[in-house]
Amino acid sequence: MLFNSAVFLFAFLPATLAAYYVLGRYAGFRAACGALIAASLFFYGWWSPKFLVLLVAATLANAALGFALAQAGFSDGYRRFLLWAGITGNLALLGYFKYAGFLAANLNAALGTALNVGAIVLPLGISFFTFQKIAFLVDAYRGEVRRFDLAGFFLFVMFFPQLVAGPIVHHREMLPQFARPEVSRFNALNLAVGLTVFAIGLFKKMVIADGCGAIADPVFNGFASGGYFGPAAAWVGALAYAFQLYFDFSGYSDMAVGLARMFNIDLPMNFNSPYKAASVIDFWRRWHITLSRFLRDYLYIPLGGSRRGPARRYANLMATMLLGGLWHGASWSFVLWGALHGALLLANHAWRSLGIRTGRIAATALTFLAVVSAWVPFRMPELAPALRMLATMYDPLRLIPDAQSYFASQRFEVAWLLLVAIAVFALPNVYQLFRQQALAATPDGERRPLEPASWSWSASASWALAASVLMGVALLQLGKISPFLYFQF
Repeated sequence: MLFNSAVFLFAFLPATLAAYYVLGRYAGFRAACGALIAASLFFYGWWSPKFLVLLVAATLANAALGFALAQAGFSDGYRRFLLWAGITGNLALLGYFKYAGFLAANLNAALGTALNVGAIVLPLGISFFTFQKIAFLVDAYRGEVRRFDLAGFFLFVMFFPQLVAGPIVHHREMLPQFARPEVSRFNALNLAVGLTVFAIGLFKKMVIADGCGAIADPVFNGFASGGYFGPAAAWVGALAYAFQLYFDFSGYSDMAVGLARMFNIDLPMNFNSPYKAASVIDFWRRWHITLSRFLRDYLYIPLGGSRRGPARRYANLMATMLLGGLWHGASWSFVLWGALHGALLLANHAWRSLGIRTGRIAATALTFLAVVSAWVPFRMPELAPALRMLATMYDPLRLIPDAQSYFASQRFEVAWLLLVAIAVFALPNVYQLFRQQALAATPDGERRPLEPASWSWSASASWALAASVLMGVALLQLGKISPFLYFQF
């Protein structure tokens, strides 16, 4: 079930909100949480009931392991065995569904074998909730999880706003919220905030992201099929995809945050204007923040982080980014994307070590161009056309004359991308707009620093009208089938 589908907007969401608050008012907090769990199971099972069984079984198994790891009576050796059994089991499920076909194809190509794993359907959200459960088990082993109940754990894993495409929530920021009885009490302000944030996200997805996709898809599909495009068209396609992915993921993140706030829940910040970053280091502090947090805390730091000298630090960074690329998908294009960002991070750290300062505008522009270039293999299913598209983009002898003729014939596409770029670089994000409402939950209770915004949301008729207009324009696009890009990861 998609957030941008009629059945979700006009049936599932209103019914779930009504059941949650009516039960919370007349039957109590536990009944409301039970209804929310049932709704989340229905939400996931709408796509595939058979994978709902897998999700429930895996959740129960991880809850049992978490209970055992949180006990003080077991020996360290036994607890270590339980931890590695849990990590291995979670990764085995992810590995089978996501990487078995990729591994078999590469073994067949390298060794001349004929391995055939058949057609494997990837369960929605498995990459996200696998990482959530692994982080929970590691923290339980470390003694950071003392007490939790099964209902709270089910909501921690299955809460439908974040179940399919994140954010990758942490138990410290979610379990305490699901343990508060007042969470099921109706709050008109939270409902208004949530509806407005959801409307902004829906508009981003249905209007801006899908509009950019209509420009990007012909270019990428043309390169993938061996077609010819000039440098200007290649750049327009790359920029359009960069903006499509930006607003698709930002839109989903906003909708998830808005939906959670309707239920009096704060999700962690996952998207903080990453194209305004002045370095690749800063970019990864702003793009998919919860994934970066997981990779840092449960991969980069355990590998040694920066504690063992520059050479080991760079090796750890590259390994982390390669695995981060592979997490997004089972193809060499994703590995190349991870390697490119690893190389960019190494260059960024090396540049910083020289102590040379760069102007903010120049640094932001250079970072943006690097990120846009790296999106090409991320979008392209095969390496060869991705490299051909990049070579076309960086052909300086042909770019200027080609651009003049292209821009003259494609004024609408160019004007659209300019408007989108203004929205990216000049407008505040939802966390800035709703700064006074503190949208983001963080494990330590502190809020991430936000750039100041010249205007902010208020519970007023003008904002209600603006949200209604955004929602109305977005709803006009409901007839289109428009899945979120991050659902494939």
